[in-house]
Amino acid sequence: MSSTAAASPEPEVTSATRELARALSLRDAIALVLTVIGTGVFLKTAPMAQLVGSPSNVLLAWVAAGLLSLAGALTYAELGAMMPEAGGDYVFQREAYGNLVAFLFGWTNLVLISTGGVAAVSTALASFLSSFVPLDAVFAVRDFELFGQVVHWRLGIQQLVAVAVILLFSAINTRGVAVGARVQWLATVAKLGGIGIIVAGAFLLSRSGSWDHLRAPVTAEAASGGMTAFGAAMLAALWAYQGWANVSMVAGEIEKPERNVPRALIYGMLLVILVYLITNLAYFYALPFSEILTANSTAYRDALPVAAKAAQTFFSYGAQLVSIAFIISVIGALNGIILMNARVPFAMARDGLFFRRIGELNPTTRVPTAAIWTQAVWACVIALSGTFDQITTSVIFALWIFFALVGSSLFILRRKVPAAPRSYRTPGYPVVPLLFVAVAVWLVISSVKAYPVESAVGLMLIALGLPFYLFFQVKARLTGEHVS
Repeated sequence: MSSTAAASPEPEVTSATRELARALSLRDAIALVLTVIGTGVFLKTAPMAQLVGSPSNVLLAWVAAGLLSLAGALTYAELGAMMPEAGGDYVFQREAYGNLVAFLFGWTNLVLISTGGVAAVSTALASFLSSFVPLDAVFAVRDFELFGQVVHWRLGIQQLVAVAVILLFSAINTRGVAVGARVQWLATVAKLGGIGIIVAGAFLLSRSGSWDHLRAPVTAEAASGGMTAFGAAMLAALWAYQGWANVSMVAGEIEKPERNVPRALIYGMLLVILVYLITNLAYFYALPFSEILTANSTAYRDALPVAAKAAQTFFSYGAQLVSIAFIISVIGALNGIILMNARVPFAMARDGLFFRRIGELNPTTRVPTAAIWTQAVWACVIALSGTFDQITTSVIFALWIFFALVGSSLFILRRKVPAAPRSYRTPGYPVVPLLFVAVAVWLVISSVKAYPVESAVGLMLIALGLPFYLFFQVKARLTGEHVS
């Protein structure tokens, strides 16, 4: 038998294998929205408390961030139903503002937003794994000053574990979107169950539980911070909500996207807001405010997370219980971020605005394998570069710049393409999207004031996209490639 006959045949590349598979149901899409329930609900209450100084202000910041995110979801619902293509935010900005703005979003998403999100949650996962496995070894530590701020950096076993986790879930998602969706659904059910156990235990079994904890007065430091401090607290809460918009990035793989994308965004966000408020009420009921102020954060890096402190009030192994719930929650968040955000560089490459190889699909699994691995490699680099809070602040700052642009794009696209199909229209238009855009701009300004180092990093990374954009434009002209 000839060697040609013995060789395994290559998968046939047809027009179908060049397109994404619509394999995600409404249930899968809602589970992807619930990706947002990851690290933030376990960790962000403490830094928020340090900023605003009272339980009521912390809860108000969670509510404000939730309503802002819901306003954004209502806006994105119309955009996603109008343009159900892979890429989400990238597609909306391309159609509204042109290639340059769309490219800068895609570039920033790849080098900071999505990869920063992957790095942050994998770093947090490694931190919680240390409750079960010794991961304390540190190889190098360095503090250095940048723009008048002290930046903390260290390299150890935890950072290496974070890298391994990123590579593992990236590999899972190269197996097909249906495989990633199954992992997402199982993780979603498990993490909601874990959070439910913590909340029920805090309310029903806590040895220190008291509603008087919610009456703690505002600290003097927080009172002097005013609206700037409240804006920074909202920014911290928005990390916990971050990811609700990502479902539009996989609109090209959702069944009946014109109907299911809006439903997933709205139903999912309402559920997320409810979970966050009940969980934070449980923390404040179970713990005195002083315990929340000194929970794990950049200021108290060796302290227990607020969720673990709350669980210890009703269960002696509370830290371990929360670590299990956290690990499950982070697995879902990490898997969802990887699955959804890889579609952005894929869409850019299909438009001729990125390396052509990134826009290719695996002919067997019909997923953008090269895009997934490109995202994974850079996320590993970021995971080795900073702490959880420092990574997330840079991510959120850059993200809300583009949120403001996407929110504004709805006004432009209603005028620019009035005949486009609209199976869903944003309720309260134009007030709802206008509110979303206005608060987004305010949050960006607050972030610059409160976190100058992280904000400067975000701006520099966005600006670094300009020469790459010019490179791809020149490359397209020289090679004759089409740029949409």
